[in-house]
Amino acid sequence: MPVKPIVQALKGALIASVQAYPGEPLRHPETMAQMARACELGGAGAIRCQGLSDISAIKGRCEIPVIGLWKEGHEGVYITPTLRHARACSLAGADVVALDATDRPRPDGLTFEETVAALRQDGIATMADCSCIEDIRRAVACGCDVVSTTLSHAGAAIDRGANDGPDLDLIRQAVSEFPDVPVVCEGSVHCPADARAAMDAGAWAVVVGTAITHPTSITSWYVEAVH
Repeated sequence: MPVKPIVQALKGALIASVQAYPGEPLRHPETMAQMARACELGGAGAIRCQGLSDISAIKGRCEIPVIGLWKEGHEGVYITPTLRHARACSLAGADVVALDATDRPRPDGLTFEETVAALRQDGIATMADCSCIEDIRRAVACGCDVVSTTLSHAGAAIDRGANDGPDLDLIRQAVSEFPDVPVVCEGSVHCPADARAAMDAGAWAVVVGTAITHPTSITSWYVEAVH
């Protein structure tokens, strides 16, 4: 399957994940849009963000591609859990829609494959958030445009990580099996060296969130070191 132009534009890019958790002072669409624009000025090649308001606000502020998702709930499939959520992200302005690629049950009763098939029919580009090589194989088989290691690292919704850094082994395995498929590294990229290691492992692009856009966590790292 040929790589879509919007996905080709992500090759070699640093993708900034601009998200704030519920109850945090930065959780406001305008604040997220300002953060996204700051990342764009710093050289980010794309923005990953969640929620319809944030997607819309960021799309209106930035010129780089927007990867959108919609988190709902806290257990099971909550990253763009249904076809309705995915279509809404696209309508809000997302150039690529990210969704959970595991085989767990979804709230609308559709399988992952059925959801992707409907989105492909709509002409919507998809990023599959994967936890393991089986998820990546499933995503490639049903025609997802990008696969990502979003759910594979330590601390993810499905914790399959062996260490605190990015899942380089999964990236290498995926790139080896699917050399023509864009494989994105996401999760536990905490420093420039982690990002470089991911690219050296064959990643198409690297997503960095907390280490760039979550000052509460960054501050806590320094506080812990000082203490």
